Amino acid sequence: MSKIKIGIVGYGNLGKGAVEAIKQTEDMELVAIFSRRDPESLKLADPNVKAVHISNASDYKDEIDVMLLCGGSATDLPEQTPHFASMFNTVDSFDTHAKIPEFYQSVNEAATKNNTTAIISVGWDPGLFSINRVMAEAILPSGKNYTFWGKGLSQGHSDAVRRVTGVKNGVQYTIPSETAIERVRSGENPELGTADKHNRVCYIVAEEGADKAAIENEIKTMPNYFADYHTEVHFISEDELKRDHSKAPHGGFVIQSANTGADNTQIYEFSLKLDSNPEFTASVLVAYARAAYRLSSEKQFGAKTVYDVAPGYISPRSAEELRRDYL
Repeated sequence: MSKIKIGIVGYGNLGKGAVEAIKQTEDMELVAIFSRRDPESLKLADPNVKAVHISNASDYKDEIDVMLLCGGSATDLPEQTPHFASMFNTVDSFDTHAKIPEFYQSVNEAATKNNTTAIISVGWDPGLFSINRVMAEAILPSGKNYTFWGKGLSQGHSDAVRRVTGVKNGVQYTIPSETAIERVRSGENPELGTADKHNRVCYIVAEEGADKAAIENEIKTMPNYFADYHTEVHFISEDELKRDHSKAPHGGFVIQSANTGADNTQIYEFSLKLDSNPEFTASVLVAYARAAYRLSSEKQFGAKTVYDVAPGYISPRSAEELRRDYL
């Protein structure tokens, strides 16, 4: 059986996680990794995988079935996804929720025009959490839906703080309110504002001589990321960042609370607890690469979201196997 040929754009934490996820599949093979850095600096362990400068990606149009786009949502993916969707089937993890509708439009235009399939905003939120929000609301329409993230290190928000002028490095943690979670689980159905559910805590390594007050203000007022939350900004050394914040745990909950019948409380809850946010997110991207390949083979072109992809498309098993072993 011929394998699905995969390319990766970006070799940060997410890209490295995708390399590991592909190793665990039997129906995919990694062809090349594309980076803005000098290809020789990537030091890939597998001699069969090519390191290629991103400017030469178009040379691989006939060698790659699906391109995994592992750049950041703040500035990379808004430009990269439409660009690569004009040449390849793609999967990305764009996670700026407020901008997904306009992102979808730009990617759909590029993919439809060039007969490619582009699955956008794949991961666990957006992604798996998105699916469970819709499922929960459809099943328990009279209730309320709540999403809590963390405690964990957010890739998208960490990428956003690192783009702030004067920031050398940094990470951001999302901290859920335990009190709010317990109120929801009890069936209280509380009214919770954005700031009631989470706090955001940033640990920043500033460039030498940088204006720390300006950095803190820009982070705290950043729309779509921090402006609506209680946000703490702590400045630390690079050694502290490496020692205390080198891992990327994360997780969270989707909870739907509702009453059915006369007075029966029903709680729908989906949760994740992750030792490595980027490795798990990359694993979701790789699974949806299988779907992108299959949808493209069926000529289902254009931009897609997780709502458009049936679970059977992401599984390596046949429909017969799924009915027999999992249904």
